[in-house]
Amino acid sequence: MLDAHWDRLAASCAVPNPFYERWYLTPSFRHFDPGGEVRLATLVVGGNLVALMPMARKPRYYGLPFPHLTNWQHPNIFCGEPLVVAEHADAFARALLGWCDSNPQQALFLSLSGLPRDGLAFDAISTAAGRDGRSARMVQTIERAALHRGPTPQEHLRQALERKRRKELQRKRRRLEEAGTLVFSRQSDATDLTPWIDEFLTLEASSWKGEQGSALASAPATEALFRESLEGAARAGKLERLAFHLDGRPVAMLSSFLSGSQGFGFKTAYAADLAKLSPGMLLQVENLAILEHDDIVMSDSCAAPDHPMIGQIWPDRREIALLSVAIGGALRRAVGAGLIALEIYRTQRRQ
Repeated sequence: MLDAHWDRLAASCAVPNPFYERWYLTPSFRHFDPGGEVRLATLVVGGNLVALMPMARKPRYYGLPFPHLTNWQHPNIFCGEPLVVAEHADAFARALLGWCDSNPQQALFLSLSGLPRDGLAFDAISTAAGRDGRSARMVQTIERAALHRGPTPQEHLRQALERKRRKELQRKRRRLEEAGTLVFSRQSDATDLTPWIDEFLTLEASSWKGEQGSALASAPATEALFRESLEGAARAGKLERLAFHLDGRPVAMLSSFLSGSQGFGFKTAYAADLAKLSPGMLLQVENLAILEHDDIVMSDSCAAPDHPMIGQIWPDRREIALLSVAIGGALRRAVGAGLIALEIYRTQRRQ
């Protein structure tokens, strides 16, 4: 029963977040919350599910012994925006804060990470907190590489790279083509998905990620999540796969999720022995065409702010914030406000 309501919510929510959709969050629970500690915060109006966000209780906050409530994420969830129908955003914010007030247990505050500033949740929760006179402050913010609809792929590239750098990429593309038969593919269905996943995992494991033990195949949980999430996205019609094959061998691969009006970069890998020819960056040039989908108006790279490649070629930026909110009664809110102020101070000192 929940599955159908969840899928309808994902289709009607104001701000897409594939990482909180059923096909991604269900395997996430299975592999990263085996104890079943995460709970779903939901709002139901008139028998319809109009808001959903996974929540967890954490005993520590960035290494400090500050128990808190938070929107649940694991290292491969790249957005913390709840799924919310636009007209119910304020009601969800009020209900969320009310529940936190009534059920804090040991939690000293509510910490919501990965909130896009162009989303609904940040403003709705900040506004609801302001009405209550409670502290709600942006503790941290980052700018992530993104693409906005408007310019063509070629115009995006001209904006991002100077002429000399573009000519260098063209030269590398020619050298790659001279090395053998280079084939580019773009797929949005489940055709040959299992062998594609196998190739991706092998390619990534052969890179520095494999050497450092951070490749998806380095841990059973991350490999299973990758397989199951791509399969689920393909069934939902929300997967896009790009690849370069050289003489039949994969040399660069990329998976992205398409949800509502937005695209989200997921995982990419390239052949380390061909790094001088930049196959990964050349594939990102092809990926600029993601905005040619009729319904996609923005694509979030989901890459780290200091990513050496994505930051060069994706000229736009998306601001992602960490919002902390005081909860509970007067005393707990005062303590929470103090801890939030302390964290802002510590963040500013680190910058």
